[in-house]
Amino acid sequence: MNFEFYIAKRLITGKEHKISISAPIIKIAISAIAIGLVMMLIAIATGVGLKYKIREKVAAFNGHIQISNYDNNRSEVSVAPVSIHQDFYPEFTTVEDVSHVQAVAMKGGVIRTEVTFDAFIAKGVGADYHWDVFREYLVTGRLPDYSGEISEEVLLSALMANRLRLEVGDTFYALFPKQEDALKAPNQRKFTIVGLYDSGFEELDSKYIFTDIRHIQRMNKWTPDQIGNFEVFLNNFDDLDEKAREIYGKTLSNLDTRSIKESYFQIFEWIGLFDFNIAIIIGIMIIVGGINMITALLVLILERTQMIGILKALGSSNWSIRKIFLYNAAYLISIGLFWGNLIGLGVLLLQQRYRLFKFPNPKEYYIDYIPVHLDIFTIIILNIGVLFLCLLMLLIPSYIITKITPVKAIKFE
Repeated sequence: MNFEFYIAKRLITGKEHKISISAPIIKIAISAIAIGLVMMLIAIATGVGLKYKIREKVAAFNGHIQISNYDNNRSEVSVAPVSIHQDFYPEFTTVEDVSHVQAVAMKGGVIRTEVTFDAFIAKGVGADYHWDVFREYLVTGRLPDYSGEISEEVLLSALMANRLRLEVGDTFYALFPKQEDALKAPNQRKFTIVGLYDSGFEELDSKYIFTDIRHIQRMNKWTPDQIGNFEVFLNNFDDLDEKAREIYGKTLSNLDTRSIKESYFQIFEWIGLFDFNIAIIIGIMIIVGGINMITALLVLILERTQMIGILKALGSSNWSIRKIFLYNAAYLISIGLFWGNLIGLGVLLLQQRYRLFKFPNPKEYYIDYIPVHLDIFTIIILNIGVLFLCLLMLLIPSYIITKITPVKAIKFE
């Protein structure tokens, strides 16, 4: 049996350990580790969860990568059509990890009702549209069906419906300027609301309605095989930059690719700060926990000065005695980690399931509740990292053992 581990185990399990002077200090140190880990788990899970949720919402409206005509038009409205006959449509087989490609078209317009009006961008979609990403945002009604004949069904945001005083089942007229001559009488279309959505992203909810792409093709005098642009969805968002470059190289020279990071760079710069904030919180918590463990270790050494002297007199090396106290400290840190994981993961699982905690101002975070993302690998790495760094911090204060002489230590009271 390992000598140092055996002595450390006897010290931990001994009755005098529980009633010693160091007992309250040890409890404080364990509590500091537990509270620190709870804070780190919450910071990582909620920070990453919020980041994932925001980028999921942006991708739901635009896809991860957009492929359009290579022109100077940077507006969201589709001007120059793109042929639907492309090597990458309907399946992008030349690039790995592309989950879906869909054809869309945009056109600006104005909704007119008896009491008010509002500007919007009609997003024309077809039977290939990936509605799955929108299902969780549907608050009432159903999603439109564009698989058959040209349809008058539209999906409207709850925000826009409230401003226009409309609800599911209502019809309204929309006016669209003519692309060839804006001074001519606009195109008029009658639509029926079949569903309302609420993504929490006011910037997007306030302008997008979803309609049949064939309406936009007819108003723009396009053929059925002409669309505004393609939206590409990836399996892994972390590969976005790499895949955007790869897709650009795999498309024709007259086509341009643009990732949502480029289109919404301000949002992605903001959520990029989440990682820095999480790192700051983790660093502070580890330092606080480490300082408390240093205090506990010094008290333990002071309390066991006579034992240290006896062990030295019997021939034990300084490093051997230091290992005894480091084993002891590792045990105490492990207890703190156990309770920290139990409390932290318990709170996060409850939040993930029941959404107990809400943002006081949802508009600032584009979501009303605090999202949680749990990753087992990250949790394991965090626990190992906290244990390792705390023990590393304890190597310096344990050096005090080398300064203790056997004669003075045995006489110490």
